[in-house]
Amino acid sequence: MYFYAGNPNTEEAEELLYNLPDFTLAIVDSDEWKNRIETVHKGSIEKFQRFRFNKNPEDLDRVHIQELLSTLPEEYEIKRIDKNIAKASSFHELSEDFISQFDSIDDFIDRGVGYAILNKGQVVSAATSFSIYDDGIEIEVASHPNHRRKGLATIVASALILDCLDRGICMLRKEKTHEFEID
Repeated sequence: MYFYAGNPNTEEAEELLYNLPDFTLAIVDSDEWKNRIETVHKGSIEKFQRFRFNKNPEDLDRVHIQELLSTLPEEYEIKRIDKNIAKASSFHELSEDFISQFDSIDDFIDRGVGYAILNKGQVVSAATSFSIYDDGIEIEVASHPNHRRKGLATIVASALILDCLDRGICMLRKEKTHEFEID
C-alpha cells in the first residue's frame, strides 16, 4: 500500500510512480495525484472509492442506524463474529480481507470487531474491522452475490457502527479519496 501526498509533478514523484512494484495499492488525496497515476499507468489500473473516518459521533444519526437493523429479513440472523464464525469457510469466501490484517483468528477476536449475517448457518454478509488504530477502525464489508440487493451490507455495517459508537470508536465521515490497484 502506498499513500501519495504533496506535489505530484516533481521528478521524484514521477520516478516513484514508474517504479511501483506489481499489484500495488496506491491511495491519493487529490485530483492532481489521481490524474498523474492515470497518466503514468494508463490501461493497467483499477479504480476504487474509499472513505475517510472521522471521530465526530454527531455526524451519525444513531436512531436512523438503529432503524436500519430492524429491516433484516426474517430468514436471516445477525451475530457478532466469534471464533466459530471467524473459522467458517463461508466467512472467508466472502472476503479474504475480513481478518487479514490480524495475526490470527484469536488476535482478531481479542482486538478486532465484526458482525455477520447468516442464512441457513452460512455467512452471507459481514462487516469487520479490516484494520485498527488508536481510536478507530477501517471497515471491510462484503455480501455473497446470491444475497445482494437485500440491504444486508447496510444492516451488518450498521451493527458494527453502532457497536463502535457505543465503545467510542469508528465515526464515519463520507469524504471520498481515490484508490488505485496497479498491475
